[in-house]
Amino acid sequence: MSEPQKLAKTIGIWSATTIVIGSIIGSGIFMKPATMAAQLGSPYMLIIVWLVAGVISICGAMAFAELGTMFPETGGQYIYLRNIYGDFIAYLYGWSSIAVINSATIAAIAFVCAGYADSFLHLPHLNESIEKSITIHIPMIGDIRPLENFSVKMLAISIIIFLSIANYLSVRSGNAIQLFATILKTAAILLLVFGILFSGVGSVNNFFTNAPGFNLSGWQLVPAFMAATTGAFMSYDGWCNVNMVAGEIKNPEKNITKSLIAGVFTCIVVYVLVTLAYMYVLPIAEMAGAPLVANDAIQKVMGDKGVIFIAILIVVSTFGATSVNLLACARVIFAMSEKKNFFPEMAKVHPRFNTPGNAVLLLGIWSSILVMSGSFDLLADMFIFMGFVFYALVVAGVFILRNRMPNAERPYKTWGYPVMPFIFVLFSIAYLFITLYSDISNYNEHKSPIINSVFGLILTAIGIPLYFYFRSKRRKENIPQ
Repeated sequence: MSEPQKLAKTIGIWSATTIVIGSIIGSGIFMKPATMAAQLGSPYMLIIVWLVAGVISICGAMAFAELGTMFPETGGQYIYLRNIYGDFIAYLYGWSSIAVINSATIAAIAFVCAGYADSFLHLPHLNESIEKSITIHIPMIGDIRPLENFSVKMLAISIIIFLSIANYLSVRSGNAIQLFATILKTAAILLLVFGILFSGVGSVNNFFTNAPGFNLSGWQLVPAFMAATTGAFMSYDGWCNVNMVAGEIKNPEKNITKSLIAGVFTCIVVYVLVTLAYMYVLPIAEMAGAPLVANDAIQKVMGDKGVIFIAILIVVSTFGATSVNLLACARVIFAMSEKKNFFPEMAKVHPRFNTPGNAVLLLGIWSSILVMSGSFDLLADMFIFMGFVFYALVVAGVFILRNRMPNAERPYKTWGYPVMPFIFVLFSIAYLFITLYSDISNYNEHKSPIINSVFGLILTAIGIPLYFYFRSKRRKENIPQ
């Protein structure tokens, strides 16, 4: 029997580092700092959150890289979880990526795109009484108001539908949109940082002045810190993407560690600088009340023309990010269907366009439905919570495989093992439990209309009956597990 073909090692240190940076920097930095400021009320605590989340991301990324070199196959986390825990946990991840993680990511980024577009398009808005006229109550989860922020939701859905059609018709169109958007995203970040910090219209005192009434200390600070960390993790999400090409990296023993540290460190610096730029012109209390924080910051420096310019750059950037997520995430549905773990219609390749058309359309439709379910923060918090459930399981798997397969070939071994992966797993467990407790407490205290984490867990649990259905179907058709 011939040896299985291996991917050529063509990716050097620079290319690997750019993959890390390009995968991480997305839409979160243009929205989440405002929410994080409201949760913390302290400028220096906000900077600490960015630093802590960045270090934790590095710990997780290096553990993922070990698994990526052990199992250099298409499928990423699905493959790792299957080798570590078996079919059931792997299937739950695959289903959760469809029902929550990937679809909520697309919905959240489209929300950012539509929100910034609204800042210069001035869409018509419904009055408050109409927005609250329809409330859907889901037992043990909370209330969903589909008419709330309705015009922005409709624009977000229109963006998803348009890009779904574009990715249905052509793979090249999706890639072209992403390339153009990346260039403009870089321009937007450079303008924000240098245009604001060197404007002279802000105050360095904002870096050291807490919001009025700030009184969090001791254990009171822990839930607020973890809540703000959710926003930081949303902005850092994408660090695991380098493991998808781990088998193609030259000298992986050294270059994976170097690219991860250099890439995530670069993103930490970018996020800290952008946040400092926001705070330079917006005191922390004012920043907390600015959902489109980049617009409010640039308004102080360049006026209305500057706001329109930066908003257009962000719209194009997030438009491209939505497109690339549709392009990539539809492949998860396609891969699961190919392995008979999902509906076979989703594994069909369009005969003319050579795209996984059905998978793209399904993902676009479900992402649009999630847009109607709530706000950007709800969607972002939900997919980060569920994402970390599986991140923790994958990183814990490094310990399991070291024990179960001690002699297996590992072209790259996690730097700092066992300390680094242990820190990630420990922090993830604490983060998940504290987030779950805080979400339930906020709902009970009427601070939040919905329990984001529980909503994500229930959407994931819906996949359990489907697992047994597809397993039974495979057995009847004598398909190997």
